[in-house]
Amino acid sequence: MDSPGYNCFVDRAKMDRAIRDAGPRELSCTELPELKQLARQGYWAHSHALRGQVYQRLIRDIPCRAVTPDASVYSDIVGKIVGKHSGSSLPLPEFVDSSQVPSYCLNPRGEGAVRKILLCVAHQFPDISFCPALPAVVALLLHYSLDEAECFEKTCRILACNDPSKRLIDQSFLAFESSCMTFGDLVNKYCQAAHKLMVAVSEDVLQVYSDWQRWLFGELPLSYFARVFDVFLVEGYKVLYRVALAILKFFHKVRAGQPLESDNVKQDIRLFVKDIAKTVSPEKLLEKAFAIRLFSRKEIQLLQLANEKALKHRGITVKQKSVSLYRRQFVHLAVHAENFHSEIVSVKEMRDIWSWVPERFALCQPLLLFSSLQHGYSLTRFYFQCEGHEPTLLLIKTTQKEVCGAYLSTDWSERNKFGGKLGFFGTGECFVFRPEVQRYEWVVIKHPELTKATPVAPPEATAAPSQLGHAVPLDPTDRLSPFLAARHFNLPSKTESMFMAGGSDCLVIGGGGGQALYIDGDLNRGRTGHCDTFNNQPLCSENFLIAAVEAWGFQDPNTQNPGP
Repeated sequence: MDSPGYNCFVDRAKMDRAIRDAGPRELSCTELPELKQLARQGYWAHSHALRGQVYQRLIRDIPCRAVTPDASVYSDIVGKIVGKHSGSSLPLPEFVDSSQVPSYCLNPRGEGAVRKILLCVAHQFPDISFCPALPAVVALLLHYSLDEAECFEKTCRILACNDPSKRLIDQSFLAFESSCMTFGDLVNKYCQAAHKLMVAVSEDVLQVYSDWQRWLFGELPLSYFARVFDVFLVEGYKVLYRVALAILKFFHKVRAGQPLESDNVKQDIRLFVKDIAKTVSPEKLLEKAFAIRLFSRKEIQLLQLANEKALKHRGITVKQKSVSLYRRQFVHLAVHAENFHSEIVSVKEMRDIWSWVPERFALCQPLLLFSSLQHGYSLTRFYFQCEGHEPTLLLIKTTQKEVCGAYLSTDWSERNKFGGKLGFFGTGECFVFRPEVQRYEWVVIKHPELTKATPVAPPEATAAPSQLGHAVPLDPTDRLSPFLAARHFNLPSKTESMFMAGGSDCLVIGGGGGQALYIDGDLNRGRTGHCDTFNNQPLCSENFLIAAVEAWGFQDPNTQNPGP
């Protein structure tokens, strides 16, 4: 066939080598479930003309703002904005954050067209403040557009999507930064081996995860990125997280046990992604991505809300030079010996524990709230010192020098809602651990088949008393740890949601069929065993005597008064 459908912006020789064009095929299905299946299978991946038709249709169906710039707008404004400059000499808009324009087999005319389109987008969308993914999106769409104006219109429709349930591309620094934190949370939960490697080889693991969108929008070869984009247009933003997690899993598989090629793990991952064809095919990458058992789109949305709230609280809403310095500072707070002293764990052990906590609290520095060696062996004193702090970290050292602990998502003052009786509260972010050995998370994380996510009620709804015995707000933005709260799930029994409980005579972490940790009211004796909530092994000797107990809070570096 003389022309497989490439336009004047594409270098045909390069394109033929990158994506074999098998000729056009018809697409007869119209239902979303069928399109979803075909996109994952790569049905139109080897037909340049058919992919262009599918993109046209999918983007046309995106719900948009009432007034969205179209091709005619581009024709009207491009001359005024670009002037007589050649495309290659045009500057990029500030919101792309110095991102390079991926060539993706474009010829010089195509690369210049991308710059022209980006400048016109900046003119029509002055509210976009940070969008480093956009050059890659425009470069890809230009392959499957008849001209610059059509590519501009497609880009505008993606940016102007007004369906709150269909998140597409981050357009502000706040959204971008919270997505990086969300990705870190997901790595922490679903790629624990890779996360452990990142913590071991990188001084700044959050900076590694902040690169995740670059892996997709820029480093992935065209044939891979196009396949990801096929599915992204059908299924939305969650696809990006899945593919990035799969990339990290493959990186860990290849590099685990081997020395990294440099002392910069960010650069190592970028190089791995650029050369990913040496390791895995596009089909295997997507297969791995969809084999990851994430809960749902709802989990990602609630994580994003919580992380955005944490960033707003700290005043990080726009990109500025101080942000990278700020991030380096909070990452190192738990590892600097001069800033940390514990009678129970070393600096290295605390750094490892800190890497397990949700990203929004890794922004904070450890603050010693209670120490049995300083405040005495009293559970009443423990509660007094810890109330008003959420979350907290509990550390225990036995007389046999064994160490264990728990991350506790909820303020201990919640225990007062039970009228003196022992009642469980907390969220699924709680976990128990042995430092440098293992973390035991909520059993539902490992076995999501135990439950199904339930719809979150609208913010104005009033909560009824939950199965845990107290009223819980239904607004997902009301708490910083909402996404795994028990109220979001239909659990077969409440034993899977027995996270933490406290009374005057004992403290319990994890319940149902046993207790992960039990401590008596004198902070003298304890016991540990298997419990249904965390499905854990005993954390130390099953019956133990306590040498020391510490509780740590999470102090915002911007807060002058650490509280009680």
